[in-house]
Amino acid sequence: MLIFLALLPILIVFILLVVMRLPAKIAMPVAYFATALLSLFVWQTSGSQVAAATIHGVLTAVNVLFIVFTAVLLLNTLKESGAIVAIRQGFMGISPDRRVQMIIVAWLFGSLIEGSTGWGTPSAVGAPLLLALGFPAMACVMAILIIQSAPVSYGAVGTPILIGVNSGLENKDDVSATIGQQGIAFGDYIVQIGANVAFVHSVVGFLIPLILCCFLTKFFGAKRSFRQGFEAAPFAIFAGLCFVIPYYLTAKFVGPELPSLVGAVVGLGIVVPAAKMGFLTPKNTFDFESRDTWEEDWKGTLATTNVDVNEKAKFSIVKAFSPYLLVICILIATRTIKPLKDWLSSNAVITFSNILETNITNKTQLLYSPATVLLLVSIICIFLFGMKGDTIKKSWSASGKTMIAAAPALLFSIPMVQVFINSGAPADAVKPIVSMPNVLAAGAADMFAGAWPLFAPWIGALGAFIAGSNTVSNMMFSHFQWSTATQINLDVMDAAKVVSLQAVGGAAGNMISVHNVVAACAVVGLVNREGLVIRKTLIAMSYYVVQGGLVGMAFIFNPIWWIAAALWATTFFVIMTVISKKSERV
Repeated sequence: MLIFLALLPILIVFILLVVMRLPAKIAMPVAYFATALLSLFVWQTSGSQVAAATIHGVLTAVNVLFIVFTAVLLLNTLKESGAIVAIRQGFMGISPDRRVQMIIVAWLFGSLIEGSTGWGTPSAVGAPLLLALGFPAMACVMAILIIQSAPVSYGAVGTPILIGVNSGLENKDDVSATIGQQGIAFGDYIVQIGANVAFVHSVVGFLIPLILCCFLTKFFGAKRSFRQGFEAAPFAIFAGLCFVIPYYLTAKFVGPELPSLVGAVVGLGIVVPAAKMGFLTPKNTFDFESRDTWEEDWKGTLATTNVDVNEKAKFSIVKAFSPYLLVICILIATRTIKPLKDWLSSNAVITFSNILETNITNKTQLLYSPATVLLLVSIICIFLFGMKGDTIKKSWSASGKTMIAAAPALLFSIPMVQVFINSGAPADAVKPIVSMPNVLAAGAADMFAGAWPLFAPWIGALGAFIAGSNTVSNMMFSHFQWSTATQINLDVMDAAKVVSLQAVGGAAGNMISVHNVVAACAVVGLVNREGLVIRKTLIAMSYYVVQGGLVGMAFIFNPIWWIAAALWATTFFVIMTVISKKSERV
C-alpha cells in the first residue's frame, strides 16, 4: 500500500497530462496538493518541512522562469533585428533537408550546449533555434528533449558524475570500506563509473539521431511515415557514431568533465562538412508542408518569421550566428576556468538557509546562471545589430508574455517535486519513514533483485522524472543502487556498473521530466500541450531505458544478453516500420 501511495503523485501526473491531455497549469496544481496531503498525513512529514519544500520549489521555479525569459528574449532579438534570415539561410546552405538540420542543431549543437552548461540550457538555446529555422514548435520541443540522453551524463562539464554520483557515494562507510579493501581510491572509482556510463550511452545512444528522424517524419511529415525517417538512416547513424566514439574515448582516457563537449565538437567538425558535400545524406529532401496545413497542436504562440531563402540577408552568417557562438564561449569559459567560475559562483548569491528551521536551503547564483549569459548576449545584440527602440521594446514585451504564460505550470510542478523528494519523517523521529522516492526504489529492488541491472535504469529515470535533473537523481539513488548491487552478491566493480546504469537512466529520464517539458514548451510558446509532448518522448525514453538495462545485463552477467539487446533495438524499429505501413498517408 505504501508503494502504491508513493506512486500515486506520478500516476496523477501521467493520467492528467498524458492520458487526459490536460494542460500542465491544471494537472500540476492537482498533483501538488495530492503530494502535499500524502506527505503530511501518510508520510508524517511536518508542516514546516512541506512548507519549506514548497518555498524552495517556488524559488527554483522563479530561477527557471528567468532562464525561459532570457532564452526567448535572445530568439526575439534575433528575429526583430533581422539576423534570423542569415541564420536560416546558413543552415539551408548546409542542407535543405529537415532531418539533416535537426541532427546538426539538436543532436550535435544541443550536445555542445549540454556539455558546457547543462541544467536545461539546450532547451533554452536549441529549441528556439529550431523554431527560427521553421520547425513546428512541437517538433522543436520533441527533438531537444530526446537528445537529452547521452550528453546529459556529462552535462555542465561532468556535474551529474562529479557532483551527483560523487556526493551520492561519498562518506558512505560501506562504500569506503569495500573499495578500500580492494585498494581502490575513491576518486578513481568515480572515474571508472564515468567510463562505464559512457560505454552504455555509446551503445544505446548512437541510434538517437535515427529515432529523431523517424519521429520527425512520422509526427510532422505530410505522409506521417516512419519510412521517410529510415531514408536518413546512413547519415543519422554516421552522425551518431561521430559523437559517441570521441565521447567514449574521452570518458575512458581523460575523465568525466569533457566527453559531451569533445563528442559534440568533433561531431560538428566531421558531420557539417559531410552534410555540405552530401555524404550519406538522403536522396530525397524532406521538408514540412506549408504552415497553413499544420495541425494546431504543432504551433506555438510565438510570432513566426517566414524567411524566403532567396531573401537578401542584412548580415553575414558569421555575424548573425555570433550571438550563439558567444553564448557557448562564455558558458564554456565560466564552467572551465576555475578562478572565473569560483568568482561568479560566490558573488551575487542569494541564499535562504534552513528555510522555516528545516534542513532545506535554496541558493541562487545570479552571475553563474545561464540566464545571465543569455541576457548579456541579448543586450550585446542590440548594439551588434543596430536595433532601434521599437524593435527592442517589441522583443522584450513578447518575451515577458511568454514567461508569464509558462509561470502557472512551473510554479506548481517544481514545488510538487520538492515536496515529493523531501517527504518522510527524519531518522531521529519516533517512527522514521523514508521519502516517497526511496519507498519506490526499495520496492522495486525487492521485486526485481534477481535481474536488478535490467531495472536499475528505471530508478534513475524515475529520479530524473521527479526532480528534473540527472544530477539530483544520482544524488538520491547512487548509494541505493550500490547497496542493492552488493546485496545481490555483485563485486565492487560490478556494483560500479550498476551505479552507471543509474546514471544512464537518470539521463534518459530528462526526456519526460515534467519540469523539463514545461520549460522547453515555454521557450517556443507551446503552452498547455505538455502531455502531447510526453506521449512522443516517452516512446524514445522507453527504448533508451530498456536497451540500457539489457546492455547492463550483458555488461555484468552474461554476454548472451547482447543478443537480447540487438533483438530489442531491431524490434523497436521493426514495430515503427509496421505502424508506418499501416498508417502512412498517400
